[in-house]
Amino acid sequence: MDEKTRTELEAAAFRGLVAHLQKRTDVQNIDLMNLAGFCRNCLSKWYAAAARERNVPLTDEEARIAVYGMPYSDWKAKHQKEATPEQQKTFEDTKPLHAEISGHMPKK
Repeated sequence: MDEKTRTELEAAAFRGLVAHLQKRTDVQNIDLMNLAGFCRNCLSKWYAAAARERNVPLTDEEARIAVYGMPYSDWKAKHQKEATPEQQKTFEDTKPLHAEISGHMPKK
């Protein structure tokens, strides 16, 4: 497979994942983190990091909108529930398995 085709397939898979996550608003980010070690926020951070690596201007909020399909504050207000103590404990217990975001510049 040539590089262009591989990139196109990867982009299509990314778009499919984003569309699925936008549809599944019932699935909480903490559940994704606890099960898979990544969530919508991680995906948006990978997206923003990829833009920075290519000198493409993209804010963290623009990256979140690309993943969430709306401003993050709107998504949180409409769909995010308070994490239970059990979810929070699992989150802390699984931290060593959480995704690493290379190239991400955290907010100061």
